Amino acid sequence: MIARRLYGAVWPLLLPLVRRYLRKRARKAPAYLEHWDERFGQPFAARHRGAIWIHAVSVGETRAALPLVRALQARWPGVPLLITQMTPTGRATAAELYPDAEIRYLPYDTPAAVARFLSDHAPRFGVLMETELWPNLIAAAARSGVPLFLANARLSEKSLAGYRRIGALIRPALAQLTGVAAQTAEDARRLTQLGAREVHVCGNTKFDFTPPLDKLALGEDFRQRIGPRPVLVCASTREGEEALLFAAWSAARARVGRVLLVVVPRHPERFDSVAGLAEGAGLACARRSEEGPVPPDAAVWLGDSMGELFGYYAAADVAFVGGSLLPLGGQNLIEPASLGRPVLFGPHMFNFAEASRLALEAGAARQVPDAGALVDEALALLADAPARQAMHDAALAFTAAHRGASDRIVELIAGRLLQA
Repeated sequence: MIARRLYGAVWPLLLPLVRRYLRKRARKAPAYLEHWDERFGQPFAARHRGAIWIHAVSVGETRAALPLVRALQARWPGVPLLITQMTPTGRATAAELYPDAEIRYLPYDTPAAVARFLSDHAPRFGVLMETELWPNLIAAAARSGVPLFLANARLSEKSLAGYRRIGALIRPALAQLTGVAAQTAEDARRLTQLGAREVHVCGNTKFDFTPPLDKLALGEDFRQRIGPRPVLVCASTREGEEALLFAAWSAARARVGRVLLVVVPRHPERFDSVAGLAEGAGLACARRSEEGPVPPDAAVWLGDSMGELFGYYAAADVAFVGGSLLPLGGQNLIEPASLGRPVLFGPHMFNFAEASRLALEAGAARQVPDAGALVDEALALLADAPARQAMHDAALAFTAAHRGASDRIVELIAGRLLQA
């Protein structure tokens, strides 16, 4: 209680810094200034009360929630849906994936703001995706009688060590959750060590995601624009990775031949700077936003669009998952694997440790130590059709073998609600 009171007392001091941070982000991404009042808990006229509430902080969590949302709606048909995020890209993704839902930002974790949010919406129950632990929010939900679940939960050893430093704050919060659905047994062990109760291993909802038909059609359109060229898609790349990738690609120019390098940065505010990096490395760069076919002399095609990741993967012959060349934790490798694409990733996949381990064991993916090795491995696969086919088959089998997490989470939620 003392720790949470101190935490609550610090928030008023932090808010000016938060506002400054948002304005700084808005210089490159103006959407950070939109819906400002929602972030700070101003009174809000809710469209629905008594909704099923899902909190998914950004794009990855919002996408991972989709199969779970479908399973929840099948279990509680007709109940409205409330989706909250913390980032503009997450909000835009939610608007695309959940057109019938009420979508808003979750306010920052001040006692007054989260109490007002819960009062405005009075959700039937809430689901926090992955590792969203907000002590004041969790305490306010407990006081308001709103059952709150942590779903698709994951916790690395590094994160466990960090949370232990504020254990007096986090332990009571975890103990107040109605239930926790962990991705793996290791995640469950770490969460239990941190103070969580009622932890169940349910798997990863990302395996339940079905490739959208419209994005598969978009991939066909991309292939038409690209023409009969081999394609390496490097998706969800992060700052610092593109420079490494372009340098390695330029160094291998004599071996690259007609292969097209498609680069899809994770953050839209970086599109222009990434195009500049490609040109600076001597690589002719075309952009998805430009009309017509990809020029035959283009070495790089920049994926400067949002919400089309499955389309890029569908157009790929080989896919690399970004955020993994540098110690950033990696991104979702399950999406390209679900399309049967051979998957490559770098040495830093600690946010997807179990999924990457399983993919490697299944023969669906290969890990590379650096950008040079990535280019070498990709070019070798593009020249070896039988190896690509073997990885294609392994990738489809790998994703099929691990489905079902969404249904298990719904059963956990339903059971705990009956006990409440």
